[in-house]
Amino acid sequence: MSFLQFFWYAVICFLFIMFLVLDGADFGAGMAAKLLAFRPAESNMIVRSISPHWDGNEVFLVAAGGSMFATMPFWYASLFSGFYLLLFLVLVSLIFRGVAFEFNNVAETPKGKNAWMWATTLSSTAAPFLLGMLFTAMIQPVPMDNHGNIFVGLFNVINPLSILGGIAVTALCLYQGLHFFTLHANGIMRYRAASLAGNLYWAAYPVEVLFAIALFFETNFFEEHLLSTLTLLVLIVLTTFWGHLSTGMHKEVQAYVANSLTIAFVVMLIFVGLFPHVLIAQNPVNSLLIKNVSSSPFTLTVVTIVLCILLPILTAYFIWSYVIQWKRHDLSEFENTDKGAY
Repeated sequence: MSFLQFFWYAVICFLFIMFLVLDGADFGAGMAAKLLAFRPAESNMIVRSISPHWDGNEVFLVAAGGSMFATMPFWYASLFSGFYLLLFLVLVSLIFRGVAFEFNNVAETPKGKNAWMWATTLSSTAAPFLLGMLFTAMIQPVPMDNHGNIFVGLFNVINPLSILGGIAVTALCLYQGLHFFTLHANGIMRYRAASLAGNLYWAAYPVEVLFAIALFFETNFFEEHLLSTLTLLVLIVLTTFWGHLSTGMHKEVQAYVANSLTIAFVVMLIFVGLFPHVLIAQNPVNSLLIKNVSSSPFTLTVVTIVLCILLPILTAYFIWSYVIQWKRHDLSEFENTDKGAY
């Protein structure tokens, strides 16, 4: 395996981390809309906290898919064809979420706004759950021939590990959204978000234990990467505890950073556990290795040069957009949109 092949495997991992860290806050706030808001003004306040960023954050998902297509096309072809249904449902959820945001802004009646807020909540829940199922289905042995064609059945996609993966990613996004909202809210809404996050953290520990047990029985992570797997699992528990403790102490920035690190370690656990594979076949001979699915050295070199040019620009833009749009909102700013209780 060449350095550029390893580098682009790490880049794809990084792009997925950035997507879940940034867009996870949007998913979480969308999920929390029906948990925290009881009036249109309150739901508008939640949506306003994420509306400047949600569409831009999805760039990282597109970039991850594009990078996979450009640098590891065989992986892209096998993954997107074999798990087509899951990816299609993720796409539908993302489209529906964007539509729900826009229609919520123009809804003129309490019933209409309530309906579109439910659409926002359901689509914001479905997308991370399906992505979590995809990530954890991807790390299990799948029926695949020597040409990389995957023939998944229902139980290759829906099984204890993939369901736990979906729950774990959904929960992490919900925590991320609640922490993000506490950084953009004042008053009662800020208190509600912090209280809900603190209460929900207690559910994270049993899920993490069950997830580790499922990894042991359903994957070869402990056989092939014992030290790195144990290290990342310990880091996941420690950052979860840090986020829980910070929430209880009202250290909102620390809670957001801690949960962001938890998300990063979960994605790293998946990619480190797969390494040096990208997909594992039930017949080990047919498994796909990074070195076998990568583009030519010339293509990797050209794409790396493009990355070195565009990544600083993209990073600067995102930092600027978050800085210029950051402010704390008061519920009073949205009272004029309150046309009655749901």
